[in-house]
Amino acid sequence: MLSTYVPIVGLFALAAAFALFSVTVAPFVGPRRYNRAKLEAYECGIEPVDQPLQGGRFPVKYYLTAMLFIVFDIEIVFLYPWAVANDALGVFGLVEMVVFIATVFLAYAYVWRRGGLEWD
Repeated sequence: MLSTYVPIVGLFALAAAFALFSVTVAPFVGPRRYNRAKLEAYECGIEPVDQPLQGGRFPVKYYLTAMLFIVFDIEIVFLYPWAVANDALGVFGLVEMVVFIATVFLAYAYVWRRGGLEWD
């Protein structure tokens, strides 16, 4: 019974060995050209600014954008299984998916109308 899992365990072992080997060997074989620009913090092309020790405040729009990303990401997660089992679900699956997409579209339209997608 356990013999069916041997290929999976072997694949995990091979992946772990490759990951450990890559991380271990990279500092020895990779180039080392340190300069001031490489040692600075990178903030998406924006010059980094000094923050107080407590950290800075993030605008609320940052969190709203993150939550919207999660909502639409979850929608895609629900669409994949439906697309795979579309024939087996029949008309019931189609109706349920239309209701689901309509609900998400209404939320999207609401957020768009309220200006939640505009980054100031």
